Amino acid sequence: MGEFVLLTGPSGCGKTTLCRCFNGLIPHFYGGKLEGEIIVAGLNPSEHPIHEMARHVGMVFQNPENQLFALTVEKDVAFGLENLGLPRDEIRRRVDWALKVTGIYDLKDRAPFELSGGQQQRVAIASVLAMQPEIIVLDEPTSFLDPLSAKNILETIYQLNKDLGITVILIEHRLDLAARYVNRVIIMNDGSIVLDEEPRKAFLDERIRLMGVGIPKVVRLYMLLREDGVD
Repeated sequence: MGEFVLLTGPSGCGKTTLCRCFNGLIPHFYGGKLEGEIIVAGLNPSEHPIHEMARHVGMVFQNPENQLFALTVEKDVAFGLENLGLPRDEIRRRVDWALKVTGIYDLKDRAPFELSGGQQQRVAIASVLAMQPEIIVLDEPTSFLDPLSAKNILETIYQLNKDLGITVILIEHRLDLAARYVNRVIIMNDGSIVLDEEPRKAFLDERIRLMGVGIPKVVRLYMLLREDGVD
């Protein structure tokens, strides 16, 4: 627990499908053939309903607009807690806390669709944080953001991992931004995990280039210098 894991690989290799298994979206919402077993927080998601797994695993989707629907930011963050039937005082405490740690408390009365992409992504993260899960899964949270907003979002996620000890599983292709924060890299290809290493070893593995997975530019520069005899 408490790891910051980067999950990457070629498009269509199964990253999102795997993550949908973590909170039971597969098989309870998305049908299909399921083989093997996944244990998350001591539970098998296929044997527990989604609302129960939501207490343990929070999902942040690629497009924040897909999970924002209330009239105000505050109501969006409170929605999951209300569905848990928590006392009003506890809901208020968690909502205020989640808004503050994500840096959007001053936006609590704004409509989500008035916000920028980066602000919307922070609202989505706050909604998940308010549930206080042990694990947060983020499916390409920077794909709709400009480089500065993407950097700010990843910095926020890193601080949450560092300060609160929340396990983070990040699906991301923008490795130049993500590589500096993670302490474990998992690479998938064709539905299977082919590499599970610390970042330094993972990005230097020849299999990454053979699979067409991009590597951080600084790593590419290091490899070119090493090929030229500079070490």
